[in-house]
Amino acid sequence: MVNSKNFLGKIVDVKIDRPLGYKHPKWGFIYPVNYGYIPNTISGDGEELDCYILGIFEPLEDFCGKCIAIIHRLNDNDDKLIIVPENQSFSNDEIRVLTEFQERFFESKIWREN
Repeated sequence: MVNSKNFLGKIVDVKIDRPLGYKHPKWGFIYPVNYGYIPNTISGDGEELDCYILGIFEPLEDFCGKCIAIIHRLNDNDDKLIIVPENQSFSNDEIRVLTEFQERFFESKIWREN
């Protein structure tokens, strides 16, 4: 199992499995951001480490960007990396608004580099 904190500040390659505009197969909501995972990782939920891609407003298949934060869920075992283009930044409030479509169901903290 990977430690999600090891990705903070790093450039990572993300495989997008739920692109912007994708309809969730079980819950039916539409993804307002690209959502994917880091290949060849295992997270606390036994699946690959998940990522929200912020700052890109078109559907993607793959993305290389910087991990600026982690949404650490307190009532679930599934951290989410926040990945952005290298020259962009988002405040904690902006991250909360952009991921609210899914994160509203969980209690969480946002972790950042020191």
